[in-house]
Amino acid sequence: MKKLLFVLAILLFAQSAQAQLFSKERLANLENFDNRFLTWGYFLGFNSYDFKFDYINQNTDANTDILVEGQAGFNVGLVGDMRINNYINLRLEPGLYYTQRNLTFPGFEDQKDYLREVKSTYIHVPLLVKLSTKRLNNIRPFIVGGVSSSINLSGDEKNPEDNSTGQFRMTSGTSYYELGFGIDFYLYYFKFTPSIRGVFATSDELVRDEDPNSPWTSNIDRMATRGIFINFTFQ
Repeated sequence: MKKLLFVLAILLFAQSAQAQLFSKERLANLENFDNRFLTWGYFLGFNSYDFKFDYINQNTDANTDILVEGQAGFNVGLVGDMRINNYINLRLEPGLYYTQRNLTFPGFEDQKDYLREVKSTYIHVPLLVKLSTKRLNNIRPFIVGGVSSSINLSGDEKNPEDNSTGQFRMTSGTSYYELGFGIDFYLYYFKFTPSIRGVFATSDELVRDEDPNSPWTSNIDRMATRGIFINFTFQ
């Protein structure tokens, strides 16, 4: 009997919560916010970057893959939003992205040879198209996609030293495409938007060693960034 009452209480609570969320009579916050042509804000968030390696010679009988260990990074930036119509917005989200990836190269015994800690600071500038659903009281789901470019402030592209002296080098500029989704929450004083996006580099970011037979870079055909951004936007 107690279990039955508990289940009934849960069902009644769920029905009440659903009614409050989707009822047409619920008071709407920031009713005219989305009618503005331009809006501004900022975002804070987290990232996880990875590398995708393509190899010239893939040896299936031995472990020749470079292992990538991504670490959580931090994002901060600004948001500029331009209204196109009721359902489409154009967004510019320049920001600073801090991240680290640890690379383990096969075929070495000493840590100073097989481990490379790749710390990156990016100025990341995406131009995105946001496609929103119809607003449901104080929430509005959306999908987003677009292109972006970044400047790697710590890529060491022009550094004359390479892996032979422990220096892993990357290009300073990279282009990407991005896809994601999120939900706008219309609060009493501001709009709060959690979102998640995947980013995929379209260019090779590896700066190869001076030695064409380098054990670190000679077998790499292409190295491209992949990543996930989790951002919290305030407008």
